Amino acid sequence: MAEFTDLEKRVTLWGVAIVFLLSALDQTIVATAMPRIIAELNGLALYSWVTTAYLLSSTVMVPIWGKLGDLYGRKPVLLAGITIFLAGSWLSGLSGEFGDLPLIGSGMVQLIVFRAVQGIGGGALFTTAFAIIGDLYPPRERGKIGGMFGAVFGLSSTLGPLIGGYFTDHGTVTLAGHLVAGWRWVFYLNLPLSLLSLFMIIVKMPKMSHQAKGRIDFVGAALIIATVVPLLLALTFGGHEYPWTSAMVLGLFAGSALGLVLYVFAERFAADPILPLELFKNRVFTTANLAGFLVSMSFMSTVAFLPLFQQLGQGVAATTSGLSQLPLMAGLFTSSILCGRMVSRTGKYKAFMIGGIVVTFAGIWLLSRMHAETTRLDLAWRMLVLGIGLGPGQSLFSIAIQNAMPVERLGVVTSSSQFFRQIGSTMGVAIFGTFLTAHLNAGLGRIMPGVDVGKLRAMGGAAHAGAAPVLPHFIKDIISHAITGVFALGLYVVAAALLVTLFVPRLPLRDRSPMGAQASDKDNETVIPAEAHL
Repeated sequence: MAEFTDLEKRVTLWGVAIVFLLSALDQTIVATAMPRIIAELNGLALYSWVTTAYLLSSTVMVPIWGKLGDLYGRKPVLLAGITIFLAGSWLSGLSGEFGDLPLIGSGMVQLIVFRAVQGIGGGALFTTAFAIIGDLYPPRERGKIGGMFGAVFGLSSTLGPLIGGYFTDHGTVTLAGHLVAGWRWVFYLNLPLSLLSLFMIIVKMPKMSHQAKGRIDFVGAALIIATVVPLLLALTFGGHEYPWTSAMVLGLFAGSALGLVLYVFAERFAADPILPLELFKNRVFTTANLAGFLVSMSFMSTVAFLPLFQQLGQGVAATTSGLSQLPLMAGLFTSSILCGRMVSRTGKYKAFMIGGIVVTFAGIWLLSRMHAETTRLDLAWRMLVLGIGLGPGQSLFSIAIQNAMPVERLGVVTSSSQFFRQIGSTMGVAIFGTFLTAHLNAGLGRIMPGVDVGKLRAMGGAAHAGAAPVLPHFIKDIISHAITGVFALGLYVVAAALLVTLFVPRLPLRDRSPMGAQASDKDNETVIPAEAHL
């Protein structure tokens, strides 16, 4: 594999950064608009599924996209992912415009389906971006690059709520006699950014040849889907649509367990498995992936429900709730860049991992102590603390895993790392969304017997642009208490992440680039330190 020039690296890095921004922006811009969306489409009971559908479809596609990138190159995979993501964004914006549709049904169900289409394309964006970084830069330099990408994530997370809130409150327009609701623009805005990234990748990104041989493990891919989908359905339906002990929920759990057993059995004999089981013998791979899984679970369980707390619990407008998240993203932006530079300078990563998780624990604990009367200033400094803690974890776990594995497995370990993080995110939204629904139902039932979360459509009382939701004070208290209770449960997940991170081996970051290492390894096989193995 030929070395890339500095110019090629810079141009490719900027192109990949746009792709990364595209994917990260979508995850934050939608959250701020969700209360207005569920009010218009009458889908509060399906609130968490709009996020879960995207995360679920993108998660199951991550290892498949990663393998395709190894076989056919990163560029065609990235282009395919962007194209599918663009189509999903356009269709999501059209959800409900034409009433109920055959097979798909109501507008809220349409949105969930089209968000799943978005996720199929989105699964290629993150994993391919990180794999390209791994192709271009040695592990020690990846700390600085990873910090920059963490900052891009912070920037998108800052702009997303602002843009989403602004268009939700003020974006309603009439085009050719047709009324276009403001929240639809949070999906349509992906279109020009997708087209720009397509242009950058097609015109500017050099061809990155890959000589990996093999074929896609379709059986393994199908079994991954058969394992993950029933699990998420059980977590979402349990305690809401069906009792936890119902035949439906228990059957889904059983189906997921069976899928996992069959996957493990099938992968032991697969000629070219998507996720080789032997990777789990490496301690860095196992512990860093588990810690990343837990950190992502706590991250999504907090960020996904903050706009709901602000708009329904505190009664603020969507734009205001977006502005209120600026401190969180400022903290994430700053700590990600600083920690990335420090890791590149020192060649050590574990202390920054541990420090970030400790600060994250403190930030979530502070958020769990809030109530409906919490002021914006009080909320701001709590979110700043959380953002500082979240920054280091945006890239360090992936860097540690890439550094501990042989160069020829860069693609599969990168996609595996992203896969486990997205599984954590998906499970976090589903599990904590279930707890939130249960808490809301219990709180409403005590005061208004017979009323549950599915009947709380009055939360959309602010139908006009710029107005805050109008809710009775006692309902705001119920909502605030339920959401902060979810935050408190997240503390247990963060504590588990800290415990696992303590067992991540300390390995020095390599200084050689993947291309140089690959050339050298022809005469001298890559040696992984003994402490990296179980």
